[in-house]
Amino acid sequence: MASPKQSHRQSRYWIYGPHAVSAALKNPDRVCHRLLATTDTAGELGDAGVKPEIMNRDAITKLLPADAVHQGVAVLVDPLPERDLGDVCRAAELAEEALLVVLDQVTDPHNVGAILRTAAAFGVTAVVTTERHAAPETGVLAKAASGALETVPLVRIGNLAQALDVMRKAGIWCVGLAGDGATELRGPDLPARVALVFGAEGVGLRRLTRERCDEVARLALPGAFTSLNVSNACATALYEATRAA
Repeated sequence: MASPKQSHRQSRYWIYGPHAVSAALKNPDRVCHRLLATTDTAGELGDAGVKPEIMNRDAITKLLPADAVHQGVAVLVDPLPERDLGDVCRAAELAEEALLVVLDQVTDPHNVGAILRTAAAFGVTAVVTTERHAAPETGVLAKAASGALETVPLVRIGNLAQALDVMRKAGIWCVGLAGDGATELRGPDLPARVALVFGAEGVGLRRLTRERCDEVARLALPGAFTSLNVSNACATALYEATRAA
């Protein structure tokens, strides 16, 4: 597998909160520069590899973006190296099973972070998102992901329609999720290698994205309310996709 390329499009940023910071420190692909901690939280970090700077909570707050809920610990990091879709597809071809999540211009970092967290819980191979009109890698996203940003590959691609073609050629069945899908998503009916494709809230899947999917399905929601937040829809779809017959 080719070595991932280092991204130069974003500058260093702060990751904060115990779970996100601990995961970043354990990730060999993550370059960490400064570690801030209170006396209490420093004792919980173990062998961090970076000597913590001991500060009180107010001092840490002043160094972080507004409204950052740090809980007494933060680390200054470089963005993760870029991931290559070709590498992901080649690994999927060699695996007995593969499950990908694809995001069509989902811009809210809280949603993307929550999706990464759910993806980690369901053993997702990678989350694929667009380079433009998408949530950047930030402390907000990392906090929402609660450590999953360090464990689930986040692959950014320039052209989503072309990326879906690449996945399909690699034998990955691409299922778009939409309320007007022709069929209900059923885990037992899905092939061993599948990508679940989600559109942005309100807009949904774009036309070219729909056209590149092998099928467009809907979630089986028994209640009167049939619209879900994209992160909740992703969680529901992943539960269904991994359900055995």
